[in-house]
Order: sequence, then C-alpha cells, then structure tokens
Amino acid sequence: MKNGVEYKKSLQKMRPNIYKFGELIKDVTKHPATKRTVDGHAQIFDAAQKEQYKEILTTTSNLTGKPVIRYLALIQNAEDMINNVKMKRLMFNLTGTCTGGRCAGFNAINAMWAATYDMDITLHTSYHDRMKTWLIDAQTRDITLSGALTDPKGDRAKTPSEQDDPDMSLHIVNETDKGIVVRGAKVMICGIAAANEIFIMPGTGYKEADKNYAISFVIPRDVENLTIVETRRPSDTRELEDGFDNPVEIGGITQAYLLFEDVFIPHERVFMCREYDFAGKAVMNFIAPYRAAIGGCVAGQGDVMVGAASLMARANGLSEKVFRQKITEMIINNETTFGMGIAAAVLGKKHPSGVWLPDMKLSNVNKVHVATLPYETKRITQEIAGGIAETGCLPSCTDMNDPRYGDLLKKYLKANCSGETRAKIARLIEWLTIGAGVPGCMHGGGSPDGAKVMINLNTDLEQYIELAKRLANIQEKINVESKKK
Repeated sequence: MKNGVEYKKSLQKMRPNIYKFGELIKDVTKHPATKRTVDGHAQIFDAAQKEQYKEILTTTSNLTGKPVIRYLALIQNAEDMINNVKMKRLMFNLTGTCTGGRCAGFNAINAMWAATYDMDITLHTSYHDRMKTWLIDAQTRDITLSGALTDPKGDRAKTPSEQDDPDMSLHIVNETDKGIVVRGAKVMICGIAAANEIFIMPGTGYKEADKNYAISFVIPRDVENLTIVETRRPSDTRELEDGFDNPVEIGGITQAYLLFEDVFIPHERVFMCREYDFAGKAVMNFIAPYRAAIGGCVAGQGDVMVGAASLMARANGLSEKVFRQKITEMIINNETTFGMGIAAAVLGKKHPSGVWLPDMKLSNVNKVHVATLPYETKRITQEIAGGIAETGCLPSCTDMNDPRYGDLLKKYLKANCSGETRAKIARLIEWLTIGAGVPGCMHGGGSPDGAKVMINLNTDLEQYIELAKRLANIQEKINVESKKK
C-alpha cells in the first residue's frame, strides 16, 4: 500500500488534461486549484499506515488475501458497511472536508460488482470476470478511484435518444473487436483531480431506444481525448492565500466536467455495453451504500464544527456552557445522520454476488436528513461564533502580518486569547460553514426529492393501513376512487 508521497508521485506521472480558467494544470499536486484536494486525499494513505486508523481504513481483500485500503474493497457484510460509515466520518475529522475522489468510486465498485454478476447470470456475459481481473490489479496498484454518474441530460422532458443533441448523455458512438468509443460528458464530478482512474456508471435507468447510453467502464484519468475542466469557485481566492487563511491540515474539494471526445475503452475495461435492463438496477446498487454513508460524512464535519464553535466561545471569553443547548442540538444533528447510516447498514442484505446492500428506505431517509440537518449545524456554528466568522469580516493573514499595521489588527482581534489564535478559529469556521469545506449536502448523491421518491417506492402504505384497521377492529373496506384529470 502506498504512502502519501508515493501517491502524489503517481499523479505527477500522469498526462496533464485538467484545465481551470483556461490554464492547463501541469502538476495537480502543486497547482493551487488542485493542490488542496490532493493533499486531503494523501492524508488517507498516511492515516492508513497508523495503528489507530488501520481497522477503519483497511481490510483484507477477499480477492487476494492481502491488506487493502477499504476504498478499493468489496462491502461483504454489515460490519464492512458500518466501517464505511465510520471511515467517511474519520476522513472529515482529519481533513475538514470531502475526499470525494474516492467515495463515489468505492460505491461504483460495489454497485457494478452486483450488476455484472446479475448480467452474467441472466445474459451469459463475462463482465463479472472482467471486473474481478481489473479490481485485483487496482488493489495491487493501490490506485485512487473516483466515480462519475451524472450526465448533462439536456431537456429533462426528453429521453437521451430524443434529445436534439445525442451527446447530452454519455453514449457509444462506435464499437470494434477491441473496444468501444464513447462521446458526451459527465458533469459536477467530485475529486477528479485527485484520482488515478475514473469509474463510469449509467446516470439513470434506460429503455431499449436508449441502449447506447447504458454503459459502464473504467478509464485512466489521463486517457486520450478526455478533457477535464475544474469548476469550483468558492475557494479560488483562498487557495492562493497563505498562513492561517489556508492551513495545511485542511484538505480541499474540487468539482469538474469530464468532456469525452471519442474516447476509446478496451473491452477488458467495459462492464456494461447496451444492457439497458440492468442500468437502473446498477444505479440502485449505488444509491443505497452512498446515501447511507454520507451521513457519516456530514457527522464528521459536524464534529469539527462543534469543536470550532466551542473553541470560539472560549476565545471570546465565554464558557461553552453558555451555549450548551445550541451545542447539544449540533451533536444531535451529527448523530442522527451517522446513526441512520449505521441502521441502514445493519438492516441491509447480502446480494448473491457477495456484496452487502444497505436498507434502501433507511438510506434514502438518511439522504433527506443530510439535505437539512447539516445546514442547521452550520447556522448554529456561526451564531455561536459571532460576526467575525462570517465572510468578509476578518482581515487576511497577509494584512495581519503587514509591518505597517499588522500589530494593530492583532491587537484589536484579541479577546480571551491572542488575536492570531482567534483569527485562526474564525477562518476555520468560515471554511466549514460557507467556504470550500462545505460538502454536497443538498445534492451530493442525488437530490432529496429523488430520495423521497425512493422512500415512497419502498414503503407499503397498505400494510400500515391494515395495521390500523386491525387495531381498531374495522372490517369495512374504505376506498377512494381516483379522479380523472
């Protein structure tokens, strides 16, 4: 298994194909637009070498019998899934932000492991063996794997094949005896700059007319004819700042558009090719573990917000006990999403392929909570911190060290601690609540409205009605006729 330095060297060997503001990023480990996210992901490699984190971050591969980072392993039982949730919480504790260059890829592995198994059983294909061969190699090389599902989609009222421009969803444009050629895009993809490879999955379910869009494959991040455009803006200025404005311990987060201009994928890396009946199932396989574990993500950052808010209270000369009720609310928010993820893990079931799928309903309930509770936690954090932690209310580190007026700024920032210490706490809170440290709570892993649809699909309302009728001893049938539009 690699350490952080070896991981960064593996990225430096890759072909530059990432742009931002029109500039080609030649070294993602050093450029300010991508360095932060690479540093955050490097912490995974270093933490995995430490005894206190090994149980959460590593496991034994069921394919090779050797130690492997959990991000490249199969989830085989409830305990594995629980450790997945714990792992997400731990990484937010360590980096303060999202290490999204690994989590979507991790879920894609497990989702397609089940999907390829189902396809091989039903259609007599050989996708599962292909994937097994690739995964053993990926584990051996200890790669960082990101995942990409979201297509541009175009006109939402039309299917992919009905669009005026067929490229609005990623699709096959040619196939040879050696592989397939694809064109289109994947958009709003997290952590690509930190990845060695990208696992592509279908963005939704498809019908026969859209079969060319039902594809899944893995590519090197620097594959020919793939152009990547970094899109994230909130941290652009901060990434260029020094000192406490940009502390080395904090990771970074990036988002990108992936532009496929006739990219060739060899057959051995293709895990779905026009099997449209299985695209929707693959997406469902992805949703359950992702939405269960994201509760650990926001709880992990919530832990840091509880600490930062309490620290600011002390820095201001107040005991955190003054804010005990507010802090308790923050803790409840954190443990609600974390606990929902654990419950979804425990109440899941094993797929015939051997992977463990969390409970679908509880996973989606968790997603709805993730789209609301963390924002309340952020609001309370700012409320406790006061105006100093809101954007624009704190001088930069450069100004505070200016020989002409820096000492005066530090003087007037003093409270129950030095001005510099108080500024560091304020900048951390700014990062956590309104800066680039904010994870994709609302739409990361899908929209809350989409999650509510899944909750309804996985709820038998008639069963609940029968429970009520039995307890009230009601025999009469009570039906409501559907009104015609």
